[in-house]
Amino acid sequence: MGIYKREYNPNIPVICMDEKPVQLLDEIRERVTATPLHTDPETGLPRPGKPERIDSEYVRCGTASIFMFTEPLGGWRHTVALKSRKKGDFALLMREVSERFYPDVEKIILVADNLNTHTPGSFYEAFEPSIAYALAQKFEFHYPPKHGSWLNIAESELSSLSLQCLGNQRIKSIDDLNDVLGAWEVDRNMSIGKTPARKISSVFSPDPHRAGAFRRTRRTLLLCFETPHF
Repeated sequence: MGIYKREYNPNIPVICMDEKPVQLLDEIRERVTATPLHTDPETGLPRPGKPERIDSEYVRCGTASIFMFTEPLGGWRHTVALKSRKKGDFALLMREVSERFYPDVEKIILVADNLNTHTPGSFYEAFEPSIAYALAQKFEFHYPPKHGSWLNIAESELSSLSLQCLGNQRIKSIDDLNDVLGAWEVDRNMSIGKTPARKISSVFSPDPHRAGAFRRTRRTLLLCFETPHF
């Protein structure tokens, strides 16, 4: 949490990264488009509309992994889908973020989940030593605590992505998925901008009283969800 409370420094940006597995699905039967409330031309009486109808059956077309990168204090996010989430995939994306979006910064502070792929060692498995060393020196890794992945703001961005972009769509290929993700990325970067994104930092506080209140609230919510209802 202390990282999020640092003053904004464009030369040392704080980047959050997370990933999400998804299924690629296709329709068996074409969806029936929803119809709004309308007037019957014969009787002149209002007729109710009908919701969109989706067949419960579908075709499995494989899986993919969505990678999310976001700079909370810069109001920026980038997302892309790949076939897998191996060490080489992580290393290639980190190199892209470094060279395409932050080529001239002094250092990048990276907040990511503590997985065996999210380490500087991935750079050495994917690139020659000189490139791997340069990337390892440029990125400073920080991991949220165990059972504390909610501290990674990229997880919140993935939640927004699921609600605003993916929804109940059935996307059959990675190319189609990346088209959808790209449109969402452009729209969100343009609509949110920098000012609202900076408010994210005020949600997290290292203050012990706020932390204790959150633990009590979280425990209450967990008890509510775990209590059986008959």
